[in-house]
Amino acid sequence: MSGDVLVLRLPEGCASVEDLPEGSPELPLGPRADVLAALAGAVPEADLSDPAWGELEGPGWSMELNIGDREPVDAVMLHVRGGGDDVLPVVLRIAEALGARACDPAGWVLTEAGDTSGWHAFQEFRDHLTGVRSGG
Repeated sequence: MSGDVLVLRLPEGCASVEDLPEGSPELPLGPRADVLAALAGAVPEADLSDPAWGELEGPGWSMELNIGDREPVDAVMLHVRGGGDDVLPVVLRIAEALGARACDPAGWVLTEAGDTSGWHAFQEFRDHLTGVRSGG
């Protein structure tokens, strides 16, 4: 079970996804080549050999980067598995490199530096369902 984080651009003045006006235009991340270059710069250890689906491993966690096959790239969905707070700076580094925000689709709470509450809540929920304690 993964914790999912949506990386997308929000219009000026939107502090959260909940602030998006009805029918607001999408703000794409950009051409695939630019998105892949930004990701490679932010997380050089990521395997981006498949331009639609990247993979990244960290200590105690793994992440799939669902870039998709649309041109331009609208958003990137990060599927995070494992535990520990050291994955959160990586998520934020990816979002910053793409000029975007990292959003938690489960609660539509924007992820900000130092705010681990959404990630901890997901891990507790997952561990309750699976009966496994991940640590972190």
